[in-house]
Amino acid sequence: MQSWQKKVDRWLESRIDPSLLQKLKAIPTRQNEYGFDPFGFSMDQAKIALVLTQWLYRYYFRVKTYNINNIPKGRAIIVSNHSGQLPFDGVTIGGALIFDLDPPRIARSMIEHFVPKLPYVSYLFNRWGQITGTPENCLRLLRDEEIVLVFPEGAKGISKPFSDRYKIQGFGNGFMRLALETGSPIIPTAVIGAEEQAPAVNVTPIAKVLQMPAFPIMPFPPFVP
Repeated sequence: MQSWQKKVDRWLESRIDPSLLQKLKAIPTRQNEYGFDPFGFSMDQAKIALVLTQWLYRYYFRVKTYNINNIPKGRAIIVSNHSGQLPFDGVTIGGALIFDLDPPRIARSMIEHFVPKLPYVSYLFNRWGQITGTPENCLRLLRDEEIVLVFPEGAKGISKPFSDRYKIQGFGNGFMRLALETGSPIIPTAVIGAEEQAPAVNVTPIAKVLQMPAFPIMPFPPFVP
């Protein structure tokens, strides 16, 4: 089993630029002797997400990032609009911090409360550094000088109908209180293009039965984003 894991690890590392890999290894982390931080994040297991993100960022979405050097060192809160049915906007922002920022940083995204209920997905998100969006979790990360990514629109932003594209939905200001409490700079961020990548209609009755914030159906194959 260990031999198989080493082969997978070597294959993953072969897909990552060696200089980037060295920079990522130099990022200070609060991991224990087993390689996990208090939230379950593992830099080794995050390599899987890194390879997937690299392909999406560079070759599928072909993301263009502007003013990335405005990201400060130390604690900070990135606040972005939210859209697209699935959180590819979070993937692209996280990719920008890794592939276009020097030195790279790991975004700790605040995810919806229903995500930990999902099989497999909840496990992977924890291992890849994503955190359930509670004020307590955000506060701990900021005090540890992490960079936190929040989408204050939440599920309302990601599941809005296509007719409301590029219209910001109502959101709370809890992130502002945390920024003031910790002295963290707020970095306003705009994601352009996610609105069009998966236009869909949300079927509210099905969403309620499945206890999901939305159940999107696309008007063309494969019908679900």
